Amino acid sequence: MNIQDIMTTNVVTLSKSDTIENAAKLMRQHRIGSIPVCENGKPVGVVTDRDIAIRAVAGGKNSSTKLEEVMSKSVIIGTPEMDVDKASQLMSTNQIRRLPVVDNESIVGIVALGDVAVRSNLQHEAEDALNHISQPCKPDMQ
Repeated sequence: MNIQDIMTTNVVTLSKSDTIENAAKLMRQHRIGSIPVCENGKPVGVVTDRDIAIRAVAGGKNSSTKLEEVMSKSVIIGTPEMDVDKASQLMSTNQIRRLPVVDNESIVGIVALGDVAVRSNLQHEAEDALNHISQPCKPDMQ
């Protein structure tokens, strides 16, 4: 099975110049925890609810802070024809719960660990990925 078979295609995206307030409102409105940040349809980052809490709020940023200041700039992506098992391994290795899906450099979907988990024949892949994603790491004590 390929990730195009299980991905969400109506992806909410933002630009680097959008604010963290706008991102938080969209997350609440759509009940999501991350939003790909795109320029001309191409993913250039991802902002998560954790980025907003840790990098913005705990970092003393105000609500008008631009996403480019708090977003994760390294974007791990998948392709529509990528095998679900490979996508699950990629998510596990990189400790991410959501994988933007890109075709011809433009975002065409997103697959979440939950998308993998709800498929009964893929529950093992989701469990393995979650187990690796949830491994504790050393906090950045600066």
